Amino acid sequence: MTTIPDTDNLPVYLSPLPTQIETFVLRFSWAVIIINTAGSIFGFWYYRFQLLNTSLVMWPVVPDSPIATILMVASVLSWRFGQNRHWIHALAFVGNLKYGLWVVAVQIFINDVLMSQNLYYWFLLISHFGMGLQAFVIYRYAKFTVPAVGIATSWFGFNDIVDYLIPIIGEYHHTYFGPKLASTGDHSIPAHDIAATVALCLTLLAVFLAFTIRIRRIKSETANNDR
Repeated sequence: MTTIPDTDNLPVYLSPLPTQIETFVLRFSWAVIIINTAGSIFGFWYYRFQLLNTSLVMWPVVPDSPIATILMVASVLSWRFGQNRHWIHALAFVGNLKYGLWVVAVQIFINDVLMSQNLYYWFLLISHFGMGLQAFVIYRYAKFTVPAVGIATSWFGFNDIVDYLIPIIGEYHHTYFGPKLASTGDHSIPAHDIAATVALCLTLLAVFLAFTIRIRRIKSETANNDR
């Protein structure tokens, strides 16, 4: 059985979950795999109409959340089987933190979920908040190397570009919104500015956190070696 790594005693902004919860999640990692796989299947179903309206070559940049949860599955499996593909861990960390919290922001600021009795929107908010939080267990087994974080930065930065700035093929590729927006074409609508700003800020935040975790870990290892 894979040994659960010790915590690095990081500050709360880098490790907001209690150690006991991190350890619990890692101990029951097969449940994490099953839940994320089920969520991914639902997510691809959710995006079915948008995928049908999108050129096949651009499909990888459309279903953001289900791809992020698939990356979470790949990351946990990589750790469980002792492979530790650092680039997968970095992609999973950035993707789950970014799109988990992005959907929370969209539900609050665009879909007015706090004033809504729509249980479906509440389901999306709660499930994606959990998706964002699960990113914070990855540091326990991952090494956020510079090349790995560079890959994650490049991919999710590219995703932001084709979502909101340069669609390359067809329309912009960000997720269709709820009641205030029915399609993606009109970027004069304020909701697009909100979604784009949140997406970019979360990309930068996730990359910053990954590099900060790496720096804190290196400093800790150096201090231990000097003793």
